[in-house]
Amino acid sequence: MADSTIIYTHTDEAPALATYSFLPVIEAYASTAGVAVESRDISLAGRIIAAFPEYLQQEQRIDDALAELGRLAGTPEANIIKLPNVSASIPQLKAAVAELQQQGYALPDYPDDPKTDQERDVRVRYDKIKGSAVNPVLREGNSDRRAPASVKNYAKAHPHRMGAWTPESKTNVATMGADDFATTEKSAVIAADGSLRIELTGDDGSTTVLRESVPVLAGEVVDASVMRVAALREFLTAQVARAKAEGVLFSVHLKATMMKVSDPIIFGHVVRAFFPETFAAYGAVLAAAGLTPNDGLGGILKGLESLPDGEAIKASFEAELAAGPELAMVDSDRGITNLHVPSDVIVDASMPAMIRTSGHMWGPDGQEADTLAVIPDSSYAGVYQVVIDDCRAHGAFDPATMGSVPNVGLMAQAAEEYGSHDKTFEIPVTGTVRVVDGTGRAVLEQVVSAGDVFRMCQTKDIPIRDWVKLAVTRARATGSPAVFWLDEARAHDANLIAKVTQYLPEHDTEGLQIEIMDPQSATAFSLERIRRGEDTVSVTGNVLRDYLTDLFPILELGTSAKMLSVVPLISGGGLFETGAGGSAPKHVQQLVKENYLRWDSLGEFFALAASFEHLAASTGNARAQILADTLDRATGTFLNEDRSPSRRLGGIDNRGSHFYLAMYWAQELAAQTADAALAAAFEGLAKTLTEQQDAIVTELIAVQGSPVDIGGYYQPDPAKAAAVMRPSATFNQAIASLA
Repeated sequence: MADSTIIYTHTDEAPALATYSFLPVIEAYASTAGVAVESRDISLAGRIIAAFPEYLQQEQRIDDALAELGRLAGTPEANIIKLPNVSASIPQLKAAVAELQQQGYALPDYPDDPKTDQERDVRVRYDKIKGSAVNPVLREGNSDRRAPASVKNYAKAHPHRMGAWTPESKTNVATMGADDFATTEKSAVIAADGSLRIELTGDDGSTTVLRESVPVLAGEVVDASVMRVAALREFLTAQVARAKAEGVLFSVHLKATMMKVSDPIIFGHVVRAFFPETFAAYGAVLAAAGLTPNDGLGGILKGLESLPDGEAIKASFEAELAAGPELAMVDSDRGITNLHVPSDVIVDASMPAMIRTSGHMWGPDGQEADTLAVIPDSSYAGVYQVVIDDCRAHGAFDPATMGSVPNVGLMAQAAEEYGSHDKTFEIPVTGTVRVVDGTGRAVLEQVVSAGDVFRMCQTKDIPIRDWVKLAVTRARATGSPAVFWLDEARAHDANLIAKVTQYLPEHDTEGLQIEIMDPQSATAFSLERIRRGEDTVSVTGNVLRDYLTDLFPILELGTSAKMLSVVPLISGGGLFETGAGGSAPKHVQQLVKENYLRWDSLGEFFALAASFEHLAASTGNARAQILADTLDRATGTFLNEDRSPSRRLGGIDNRGSHFYLAMYWAQELAAQTADAALAAAFEGLAKTLTEQQDAIVTELIAVQGSPVDIGGYYQPDPAKAAAVMRPSATFNQAIASLA
């Protein structure tokens, strides 16, 4: 790969479809600066195919692009634009496998209960793919995530709708506060390089090695915590009763995609708690049929069709559904509840959306209602309660005047909870889990009961030092206070506070306001400043990074997809992420039904400009800097002219927005005076796109309204998808003329 190369990832759903339209534009424009743009398939389907080469025909096999990019991310040459990808739950993984099998790939089924060595091998390979398998591999740096000035200014000039709040709102967060991951956490700092072993000693005298070797480095922070299942069940039963008594919707908010081991188990306990009589009567029957509540109510109901007692079990579910509190709905028209699919209600997206909508979720009657938002683990639940209390006291936020909360996130090298997947276990017997070093000394230990969920997390020292440096850099660049969201009463955070205190003096902090606050206090501090129109840099760990970079952008901008997300890689390269993809599935459904794609590629525009800028700085390519500067200006025009996809048929969709961005960009390149030859190269294209604007828009709109075939959801047919996403012959010919 040449130094002047940008890797533009091929991912999933709406972002992948948008790529068929936008990537040809990027390739054409970049070529004028001698920049190659290459694609790598890190989609869910691509990663599945790459994992099972021996099952496939030679022509079906593909390289492991994710592993390749992981290696690249550790080099100074890395310049990767990473689009949103599916963090697959088990139902999504199974659906993707089924689709690929229908397309002729002889992939093995996902084994729910592996019994043979072959099945166990298959399960291990699939388990590496599910959940957030992509981000920990690529994120070899910490996160600098913020709203670009052009987006923030646009949001102030064109504020999105916010639901009204009243002091009478009964919406609240329910969380455990005891016997959960936060309160049971123990933490230690590793003194020397080595490895740890995780072992379970049962009260029955048995010893099981849960993980033979966990490599660790000196200075690394390691944690061990337990979700105690007896306390969890008691808590969930109480919340079902509370929602019923208070007359509010019951909803649960987890991260069953990113936390792919622990949170599906917790989700299963929620389903059991809501339907206790059904599981008491039929739990064994469901288990024997392979129907697990961990996969959600939807999978169970579908599986009942083939069971002899299916009608009776379905009637039992329906009776408890009618007798319990009303469930929050994902789709009330189709009867899809909050408990149907674990990946349907993801806390970082669902909670901000609820807060933005008056603290309401949708009820079974299709109407909005106050909600009891159940977030079992108390690690970060208090953040949302503080925001809810603030809205109840002061009303909804005003996007036209509110400040911003950019984020510096500690995420490099699978930091904290997001690196815990291979060290998370549902405990089979009562006993003690010990994390043991090479000398046999127990570094950490937890008393556990059968059914408890144990997890161990790691946070390496080099990413922590880099995180502190990035926080100071952003505080200096913005002039805003920088707040480390760390709770001295929590074991892991106490160790991080010691390191922050140690590493801050390595930097010039004179004149900067740098604070350390627990998450609830940091939330209140930031909200007070937001309401005054002031900005505050949040400096957080990995999970809070994920939560806050949805929470505040959704309140400020109406979406988190318009954020600039730069990951300065520790090796010197750059990773540029393009925003969230939470609504991507609905966009795909609309495209297939109506040939209309509402996906907004604004995040891609910002990431591309930052990528060109990084390339210019790292290689001395002056034309790459011109491409970055002109793209920034073009994006400003794009926003001012309101060229993002409209909400209805008959307007411009994603494809139309790409045309307008291309036109404004060509105009800026033709008008710039820094490089006369480059201006001349774009003069003809700018003239063509400007003069043919009406014809191109007409061609793009003319195709709307009828169903289209893209050949697959998880793996569309490339030719079909390209034909659907590039329907304007006039636009296509104009772009081709640049080569």
